[in-house]
Amino acid sequence: MAFFNSAAAAARFTNSLATRSIEYRVNPDQPCDTVLELHEWQSLCATISGNASPPLEPPSLHDAVRMIAKLGGFLGRKRDGQPGVKTIWRGLRRLHDIAATWKLLHSPSKILA
Repeated sequence: MAFFNSAAAAARFTNSLATRSIEYRVNPDQPCDTVLELHEWQSLCATISGNASPPLEPPSLHDAVRMIAKLGGFLGRKRDGQPGVKTIWRGLRRLHDIAATWKLLHSPSKILA
């Protein structure tokens, strides 16, 4: 996979996707911070809403997965059903980059002397 630096990184990402998918199906109403880190869900909410300030509380896991799916191309029309694994995979790839940028921009700046 050209997206990952190593096979180990690809395996970690795949395991993460599998864990998140199982958790989503078992407990969709729980807060998404059980499977997404702070910078991940904040950047996700800010990107989808178009608002620079994320909400104070994390969205539900169901809502977060739908937002991730939107990043992957899911339209969410009335008869579209639930997003598929491929769409969620694409969304997680985009979220990875968005969250890394968010983390970089919102970290305390360190000025080199």
